[in-house]
Amino acid sequence: MGRARSRSARSLIWGCAAAGALMGAKAQAAFDLNGLTERARALAAAPYREPPPSANPRLAALSYDDYRAIRFQPRAAWWRDAGLPFELQFFHVGGIHTRPVRVNELVEGREVPLNVPAGAFDYGPAAAAMAGQAQAELAGFRVHHALNRPGYKDEFVVFLGASYLRAVGAGQHYGSSARGIAVDTAGGAGEEFPVFEAFWIERPARGAQTLTLYALLNGPRVTGAYRFELRPGRVTEVAVQARLFLRGAVSTLGIAPLTSMYFGGENHPQPLQAVGDFRPEVHDADGLSIETENGEWLWRPLLNPERPFTTSFAMQGLRGFGLMQRDRAFSSYEDTEARYEQRPSVWVRPEGDWGAGRVELMQFHSPDETNDNVVAYWVPARLPAAGEPLSLRYTLLWQGAAPQGPLRLGRVLQSRRGRGLEAPQPGELQFHIDYAGGPLDTPSATVAPQPFVTSSDNARVLLANVYRNPATKGWRLNLKVQRLDAKQPVELRALLKDGANVLTETWTYALPPE
Repeated sequence: MGRARSRSARSLIWGCAAAGALMGAKAQAAFDLNGLTERARALAAAPYREPPPSANPRLAALSYDDYRAIRFQPRAAWWRDAGLPFELQFFHVGGIHTRPVRVNELVEGREVPLNVPAGAFDYGPAAAAMAGQAQAELAGFRVHHALNRPGYKDEFVVFLGASYLRAVGAGQHYGSSARGIAVDTAGGAGEEFPVFEAFWIERPARGAQTLTLYALLNGPRVTGAYRFELRPGRVTEVAVQARLFLRGAVSTLGIAPLTSMYFGGENHPQPLQAVGDFRPEVHDADGLSIETENGEWLWRPLLNPERPFTTSFAMQGLRGFGLMQRDRAFSSYEDTEARYEQRPSVWVRPEGDWGAGRVELMQFHSPDETNDNVVAYWVPARLPAAGEPLSLRYTLLWQGAAPQGPLRLGRVLQSRRGRGLEAPQPGELQFHIDYAGGPLDTPSATVAPQPFVTSSDNARVLLANVYRNPATKGWRLNLKVQRLDAKQPVELRALLKDGANVLTETWTYALPPE
């Protein structure tokens, strides 16, 4: 009975607050992306002001464990009492999340500030830090929906920290992240992290299968208006509209940035071996996949380099790119808790013509699996002038066992770097690349395809031998190259052909200098 009274009281308080705010908002114009774009434009024309921190300094002083102990109470979820198909739960300010974000509900196009009482949280050891504070300060939120089974709403999208968001499809575990924008990620000037300062979330209809929300981005050199349409499912889609304004010059503006973790695996086992890790592989993604405007598919295996290592792919147009988790075998990871084989691949599908530019990949060293050390994004060849909008549309696809890839070409199943029985020559590198699928699966594919291998000036190809792999029913390329200068990087490209016909995507490998 006590819980029922508490829940009814909460519903009454929140309902009255929303109704009062809505009455006060009657004179407002209906909220839309165009209006938010004008706010972003005005912000960009004014000097940057850093968002204020929490009014309660005791929250910022919380230890990691004490902050992690703050729990939102599911019974207080927004829209639960209304029985709507989506629910919102919230993250509290504290620890490293020191700046509150403003969250608003959109009811019939009107802005309603969403005020969450402190009683919606269980503070645990942090209760003393909240003494006397009746209103919660929000750092972010998560969205729940009946993703995996009827009658239970799973968490499937999170917005928390700077401009970060994560999502999962049915049967997946959180892994790689996306961001609203990346500013000077590569280079020596230092990365800038603009933040989503405010959100507006549309109240869904009773039968809604999508949820729409808006976000206002603000940073020292860029502002932006964003519209997100969340479509949960086996593949969860997040359709994005972004309108960006530059305050000042940037070296690199990364569009649709993806962030992931690669500690070690078949392509780079040394980090795992160095710490004596029993697991064969530890990563949220194992490669960067790109489809260019002319239909070429590229696959770049990921690394955990000793020093920051940035590479890029210039092109006149882009059909898509993604940080992919292709290896879906539990035996590749042997981790019953992290379940890396269930981490999503994340694909960016541009809507419309993005023009010329490059996909840039930055990798840096991580001593363990707790750090995201991989970033990929699109860099447009032309940046707008100050005050001129850069308008983009794209869809993020959070995919499981059947990720985006070439349908009519063989794909790289794995690439292993290392020697066999034969000892390598000085400077020699050995790779074993498995291709399968597409035309390689046809019964007529019994004659070994021809390898087509190229290298940068810092390497020469010693051997490129193709033979059947009976375990995969595909083909394995045994590749030996000699690096001429260990202090310089090496770039390799390899694909399989039948005469003039391309049979596979292009394996494109970048080896950092030692």
